[in-house]
Amino acid sequence: MSEKSGAAARIAKLRQAIDDANHRYYVLSRPTVSDAQWDTWMRELQQLEADHPELVTPESPTQRVGAPVVGLKKVVRDVPMLSLENAFDEDEIRAWGEQLTNFLGDAASGLVFSAEPKFDGVSLEVTYEDGLLTRASTRGDGITGEDVTHNAKTIRGLPLKLAKPHGRSWPKLLEVRGEVLIAKQEFRQLNQELLDAGDEPFANPRNLTSGTLKQLDPKQAKRRPMRMFCYGLGRADGLDVTTQRELLDRFVELGLPTPAGMTTFGDLDAMLAAYRELHAKRDTLPFEIDGMVIKVDTFALRERLGTRSRSPRWALACKFPAQQATTTVEDILIQVGRTGTLTPVAALAPVQVGGVTVSRATLHNADQIAKLDVRKGDTVFIERAGDVIPRVVSVVKEKRPHGTHPFRMPERCPTCGTAVVKAEDEVAVRCPNVGCPDRVLRQVELFVSRGGADIDGFGPKLVQQLVERGLVKDLADIYRLTVDDVTELDRMGDKSAAKLIAGIDAARTVPLSRFLFGLGIVHVGETVAEALAERFESLAALRAATQDDLMAEKGIGEEVARSVASWFAEPKNRELLDRMEAHGVRTTTIAKKPARTTGPFANKTVLFTGTLTGQTRQEAEEKVKERGGRILKAVSKNLDLLVVGEDAGSKLKKAQELGIRVVDEAEFLQMLKASDG
Repeated sequence: MSEKSGAAARIAKLRQAIDDANHRYYVLSRPTVSDAQWDTWMRELQQLEADHPELVTPESPTQRVGAPVVGLKKVVRDVPMLSLENAFDEDEIRAWGEQLTNFLGDAASGLVFSAEPKFDGVSLEVTYEDGLLTRASTRGDGITGEDVTHNAKTIRGLPLKLAKPHGRSWPKLLEVRGEVLIAKQEFRQLNQELLDAGDEPFANPRNLTSGTLKQLDPKQAKRRPMRMFCYGLGRADGLDVTTQRELLDRFVELGLPTPAGMTTFGDLDAMLAAYRELHAKRDTLPFEIDGMVIKVDTFALRERLGTRSRSPRWALACKFPAQQATTTVEDILIQVGRTGTLTPVAALAPVQVGGVTVSRATLHNADQIAKLDVRKGDTVFIERAGDVIPRVVSVVKEKRPHGTHPFRMPERCPTCGTAVVKAEDEVAVRCPNVGCPDRVLRQVELFVSRGGADIDGFGPKLVQQLVERGLVKDLADIYRLTVDDVTELDRMGDKSAAKLIAGIDAARTVPLSRFLFGLGIVHVGETVAEALAERFESLAALRAATQDDLMAEKGIGEEVARSVASWFAEPKNRELLDRMEAHGVRTTTIAKKPARTTGPFANKTVLFTGTLTGQTRQEAEEKVKERGGRILKAVSKNLDLLVVGEDAGSKLKKAQELGIRVVDEAEFLQMLKASDG
């Protein structure tokens, strides 16, 4: 096969793959490939067509913006809605800047760049005539879109009538372009409702938004809280602006929602710094973004730069590493946790997600597997987003191989063979064998961690060796280790062994709260451990406490109290504590500061939800503790106050249902001042 014929065959294959992906993305709102895969295909196709221009055809995806319109009424626009050229790293951004400078010549001295978040939503054009919203249409293929006016009128914050500008009349015609989105928290809630109803969830907020805009019944769209951010123009009659900054200022004046964080820069170095900063806080934002859009700020220079067939020369989409990807499930494995919980994990064909290679993704529990119907051999969407552990978002069932079977949780522990158990009121399936090697491994990892006994010298590989060789069968065995026991371990010479044993000796006295956390009792995290240590002050008192004694402590509910009481009542656990004491382990409590008995936080339980703008959540929690309050991690009838930041979610709804007092961050700051006054 000649080079040209080989290129032609590959081009045909890429075009077919991209056209199919476009149809499923734009028309069906059910993607089967990730953005990263689509970008890879498109880049390869562009390069092949650049190398073989004689093979370029009008119907090639490189000559189009989106996908053809089907279903809804067509809208043909005079000014195309073009896509943007992409850059995937800082070198490509700098190369784009150099191209602009060379193209403009002497005029480049006046270059100013504007930058905005690149929202991962659905492009929309909204037409206003004499201030009234008359039409809204999707981008479609750039020239022809779909009329979705009936659904656009349900978008929160998008005015049906523009605000009257001071001292001016409305533009006679104004075509506003922007991005429609659904917030992350609201997306999660809507997806959960779909799962609860037995329906297939959406892969991401963008696809939910796309499907919502194309609903034929606007009542369905109204139930889904769409937002829009306006940042561009089509045609305009009576809008006198010369820069992007002026445009957004006029939009605000007319009552149109605009993206927060729009900034201008005189050089690329400052803009690249802003790009890195935006990437760093991506996960904390209420809406999905996948990059930053850089534009030449001055419209006159934009005119001079002009456009290519698919994109303007004066704008660039600076993409972040993809946080979602598609891959295949090679197997479904079971991990046994420190409390015996069996957690299914998908073993994946390795794929890049968020800049790292992912080969494992959590499936949480049997109920979640059943809802998603994940099977070995499936093609799945995985996501990292703000999660440390990647998770499976959805299954591409159109690509499911024949002959697959639904996954079933094992009836016996895969590590020790013990029959598993499942409490009626719990989702978790557990291995009840406290001596199960995997349980011991996880328990030891927790106990020696910084939040637990904080024993210097331990690491995951060392813990694994100690457990596998039978040197540590429970937590008490840690304190009977000798230099001779550990010297023969891999990468453990005399000095390292001596250092490890010294670290163990130094950790024979442990603060009670950290000791309790390190025991790995179900439902006892750091906050509950601190509350128990403060209330009971000694391990002996806690061992003697009944469930009722535990529930008398504010912030300790029935479920937590039952778990703690059951743990200390278990003979094997009491024997473990006795052996640890025999090995010289002692617990201490920190002298309590006199409790604040006055002020808005004294003897109150407080919970934070959403993103705070003036301080970190940890800083806010410390301020509450200093003023006599206690921090909770979940909404319950024991909660006195919920402080709500941006992008608050289900905790707010539950607190309102329980009649708990809710304040925003501004009111919280006033309460702090009142407490100090």
